[in-house]
Amino acid sequence: MSTPPTPATSPRIEPLAQARGHPHPALGPLPFAGKRPIACVTGGARRVGRAIALELAARGLDVLLTFNTSEHDARATCDAIRGLGVDAAAVAFDLADPPATLARAHQLAAALPRLDVLVHNASTYEPSPLVPVESLDLDAAARQHAVNALSPLALSAALAPLLGAAGTGAIVAMLDIHTEPAPPLPPPVAPASSRCAPRRDHAAYAMSKAALGAMVRALAVDLAPRVRVNGIAPGVIAWPESGPEADPEMQARYLSRVPLRRTGTPEDAAKAVAFLALDAAYTTGQVLAVDGGRALR
Repeated sequence: MSTPPTPATSPRIEPLAQARGHPHPALGPLPFAGKRPIACVTGGARRVGRAIALELAARGLDVLLTFNTSEHDARATCDAIRGLGVDAAAVAFDLADPPATLARAHQLAAALPRLDVLVHNASTYEPSPLVPVESLDLDAAARQHAVNALSPLALSAALAPLLGAAGTGAIVAMLDIHTEPAPPLPPPVAPASSRCAPRRDHAAYAMSKAALGAMVRALAVDLAPRVRVNGIAPGVIAWPESGPEADPEMQARYLSRVPLRRTGTPEDAAKAVAFLALDAAYTTGQVLAVDGGRALR
C-alpha cells in the first residue's frame, strides 16, 4: 500500500534518527521546486535562527532549516515560514558528529534542486574553566569545536558546488564579537585595554568561534568568484537562557559598555544576515559587527 503524500499544510520533517549512524538512509522528497531561491539555516528552529529563517522567507526565499532536538519548534517555524507564502522543510542534523554531518550534507546536495544561501547559525556555548585543571572537559571542548567549526566546514564543502552553480551563492556564518580580532582603531576611540575580550572560562568556545571566523576568510578565497562568504559578529542579541550571563546585574554591567545602551534583537541579526546574503553583491571575506557599538568600548 502506497504512503499518501504529505499534506501541503504540513512541513516536511526529517527525524534525527535518520541523521545518525552509518550508512545514512536517503532523505525523503523535499517540497522545493527550485523556482524560488532556497536558503539553508542551521539551528533555524528557534531564537536567532528562527528570526533569520523568517527574514529570508519574507525576502521571498524557500527555507530549509536544520535542528537537533527542537523538533516541535522546527514544525512551528516551518508553519510560520509557509504562512509567508514560500515553502519550508526541516531536517535533523547532529552537528556534534562532523563525519555524519558531511554524509548528511551530501544527501542534501543530491536532494535539493538548488541552493542560494547557507547560514551557519547553530552553535553550542559551554564553559571550559582551567582552574582546577581537573575541571577541563576535553570532550566538551571537542564537541564545541565540532559544532561551531568542523561541521560548518563540512556543510560548506559538501554544498559549495550547489551554491556556486548559478555563480551568486552566499554563505553567512554567525560569529561572536568577543572572539573576533579587534579593529585597528587609535586611542582614545578604542584603547587596547577596553576592546571586547574573550569571556572568562570559555577558552574552548572562543577557540571554536575563532576557527569559524578563520573559515570565513579562507573560504572567501577558496570559493570565489562563484560563492561569497561573510560573517556576522553579534554582541548581545539574545541573552543566554542559563549561566552567569542570565543574571540581570551582569546584563546591566555589560550594557553600560554598549554605546546604544540596549541589547540587540534576533531580528537585528536576521536583517544583517539578509543584507550580506542577498544585497552585498560585491562583499566577501568580511565580518559585520552587530553589537550596538560594543567593540568600540
